[in-house]
Amino acid sequence: MMLDSPLCCHPGYGQRMQFGRLKRRDFITLLGSAAALPLTARAQPAKLPTIGFLGQATPSVESPRTAAFVQRMRELGWIEGRNVAIEYRWLEGHLERAAELTAQLVRLNVDIIVTQGTLAVLAAKRATSVTPIVFTLALDPVAMGLVASLSRPGGNVTGLSNQSADLAGKRIELLREVVPGLHRLAIIANAGNPGIVLEMSEARTAAVALGLEVSMFEIRQTEDIRPAFDAFKGRVDALYVVADALVNTNRARIHTLAMGARLPTIYNSREQVEAGGLMSYGPNYPALFWRAAEFVDKILRGTKPGDIPVEQPTKFDLIINLITAHALGLPVPPALLARADEVFE
Repeated sequence: MMLDSPLCCHPGYGQRMQFGRLKRRDFITLLGSAAALPLTARAQPAKLPTIGFLGQATPSVESPRTAAFVQRMRELGWIEGRNVAIEYRWLEGHLERAAELTAQLVRLNVDIIVTQGTLAVLAAKRATSVTPIVFTLALDPVAMGLVASLSRPGGNVTGLSNQSADLAGKRIELLREVVPGLHRLAIIANAGNPGIVLEMSEARTAAVALGLEVSMFEIRQTEDIRPAFDAFKGRVDALYVVADALVNTNRARIHTLAMGARLPTIYNSREQVEAGGLMSYGPNYPALFWRAAEFVDKILRGTKPGDIPVEQPTKFDLIINLITAHALGLPVPPALLARADEVFE
């Protein structure tokens, strides 16, 4: 019988059994405590490299550009949610929020900030001198103080210049081909955007050189758009619109007002023609965002932004909206249509 076992009567047996029970109980308690810990405490996953993406307009307006950027990142091996994260912020045409939203991205400790437009890049540069900044669209980045030079940017900023101001004269020449009686030109632009002011000045200089009478109209917010149209309605033959975030966000409104005033329009980007504008001539913006992804890839792999030269576009697209031309009673010369990269009809 167990009671007569020599083992049970051995001195110290009860002590050893008690010690064993305590050890076993302590072990179970420890297991329970470990199971109660959150997953993050048991195994901290490595933080994904994070890109802060500051868009000028709204997600829908920017979608072709964003899609081009994300697609090229995937091709380079960076898949959102798997080995890279993207924090999006949208100005929605309110450029005055650039400093606020850039500061948010800096507080999130993103690894790179990708943005567009001179004002947003300037805001990002003021917010951080450490976090790399890649700009996809900037007018004359040297003159604007974004980089030391195109070949050796230095600092934490690099990207792509869209050379839009250099193309102002070409746009006006194209507009004259469709509006042969063009004598009076209105130029409308967001005067609160320093890069856009530069193009506005270039456009005025080019128009005057071509012998045109020029009327300049400045806007700074959505509420300024209709009064500007009221001011030049019936006084001009055509309209040059310098597009930026404010204009992109209000592109449908601007087109409606221009059609109501029977004004042919020319822009610097395709989105406005897609919304009903007559013509645009400028860089292929989704292609610039596609290329910006390659800058980001280099930086994520260790290259310093200041060592990556600023690039300039080499191809410019002429887009014509024949539907708008017909509505305005404007015959587009066949030779011009043949040169167009895209025609809406």
